Amino acid sequence: MAATELAVPPRPRVWPRIAVVTGALVVITVLTTLPTLGGVEVDLDAIARNWGNGAERIGKLFRPDLSILPRTWEPLIETIEMALVGTAIAAVLAVPLSLWAARPSNPRAATRRGVRLVLNVVRAVPDLVYATILVAMIGVGTLPGIITLILFDLGIVVKLVSEAVDSADASYMEAGRAAGGTQTQINRLTTLPQMWPMFASQVLYSLELNVRVSAILGIVGAGGLGRLIDEVRGFYRYDSLATIIAEILVVVILIELLSNFLRKRLR
Repeated sequence: MAATELAVPPRPRVWPRIAVVTGALVVITVLTTLPTLGGVEVDLDAIARNWGNGAERIGKLFRPDLSILPRTWEPLIETIEMALVGTAIAAVLAVPLSLWAARPSNPRAATRRGVRLVLNVVRAVPDLVYATILVAMIGVGTLPGIITLILFDLGIVVKLVSEAVDSADASYMEAGRAAGGTQTQINRLTTLPQMWPMFASQVLYSLELNVRVSAILGIVGAGGLGRLIDEVRGFYRYDSLATIIAEILVVVILIELLSNFLRKRLR
């Protein structure tokens, strides 16, 4: 009996599809940069004329002025405090909102859609717009910054956690309903234990974001390092700005290391 010959199937030709997609992206990019079609105007001539100014400022960023360090301690602590308080309050509020925004934990379509609609509106408004409005309403200080961070965190954490609940294993919840449990009991005994690891991970991630965001909010008067950043930028002190950027970088790296450690412990 002759052995059956096994033939390797021909490799599919994917380059035509890649060429079409690449060509389409190039055409779209070119069209969006043509001013005659209402695109973004890219003035290469201005870049060529002013590159020296940019190079000079970038050079100052590589020569940080450490004499500004004593002035940065208090705003830096204020920035960290804003990030911690905003994250903590947002984490508490995000637990019920995540349950209300997910289908398995909230079968009532009206309330679920209402929560999602409100969160979509919250997410659509930039954080600097929130800070600007709150500073005008409340006044200059850390409180507008903290409220802005709370809204910023809720928009991120609730969306990601509720989507994770939607895609999680719902067999435990169905078993709870079959046993006669109420929705509150089902959420407390089945949904929350599945949700905690994802929830904790997203809260830690939002804490990392809050340090960077809170450092910018001070530009509009919402406290933190932003006020000092705006001051040194106004006087073209890019060497001092480099020192502040380095401080923020160190704080973000430390928080990231702590977050990674806590994530490993929560697994």
